[in-house]
Amino acid sequence: MSTVIEEKIEQPVRQQLSWQQRLTSGRVYLGALIVLIWGLAPFYWMVVTALRDPAYVFDTTPWPTHLTLENFRTAFDTSRGTNFGRALGNSVLIGSATTAIALALGVMAAYALARLTFRGKYLVAGLILSASMFPVVVLATPLFQLFTDLGWYGHYQAMIIPNISFVLPMTVYILSSFFSELPWELEEAARIDGASRFQAFRLIMLPLAAPAVFTTAILAFIAAVNEFLLANLLSSDATAPVTVAVAHFGGNNGSKVPPYGAIMAAGTIVTIPLVIMVLLFQRRIISGLTAGGVKS
Repeated sequence: MSTVIEEKIEQPVRQQLSWQQRLTSGRVYLGALIVLIWGLAPFYWMVVTALRDPAYVFDTTPWPTHLTLENFRTAFDTSRGTNFGRALGNSVLIGSATTAIALALGVMAAYALARLTFRGKYLVAGLILSASMFPVVVLATPLFQLFTDLGWYGHYQAMIIPNISFVLPMTVYILSSFFSELPWELEEAARIDGASRFQAFRLIMLPLAAPAVFTTAILAFIAAVNEFLLANLLSSDATAPVTVAVAHFGGNNGSKVPPYGAIMAAGTIVTIPLVIMVLLFQRRIISGLTAGGVKS
């Protein structure tokens, strides 16, 4: 009898908990939907405008109308004074060089800060991270004067070297937090088996850090490609990246109205490969960002 009464009492409680759980899940999904729309709406409108006839570029219809590829042809048209195709290659070259050098330096610096004990360790870490706090606009004039004196103005190194200084602190920060959470026993076992510290790092620790390294590489590449201020100041027509080329679309247009359709088409061409890359490697990116976030 008491069992039957307890079951009748517990049944409404379970129903109430079930409704509460559904309500909580609904709030979570609603919040995720709002964030998704907030993030994708500008990208969606950029693609719609890029595919729309230039005569209807100010049309507010929320779905694609008057479809054409004329804006994409205009973006690659060199008669306007810009070479968007060459700018794409410049961005890939600058981003790849920046990422490769920043990773080569950042991996070793992060490992040293996370696994080694030496005097001034925390001072070095603080100096590296404080470098990311400098506003770019403060460094623009000194860098312009320095690279002009060195004869580097308009060359790739004038953009790659500053980008490394901006990307390197992020690289060290992400990788050091990951290296610090890797089990010490694996490295100690390799050292006992006769491996040097560098061999233990290269053969044992570095493969384990692959998710974090991959994530850092993507973030560093995106940051290097998106840089505009110094690229606009230090690049020439032959070395200008896409951020500078797109900015010059309006100035080289020769008319009062900027070619918004061509600008949107150029933005679409630049953005879609990055979106595809992130979607393809999202699992590795998430695992790299969350690795080391929980202490064992």
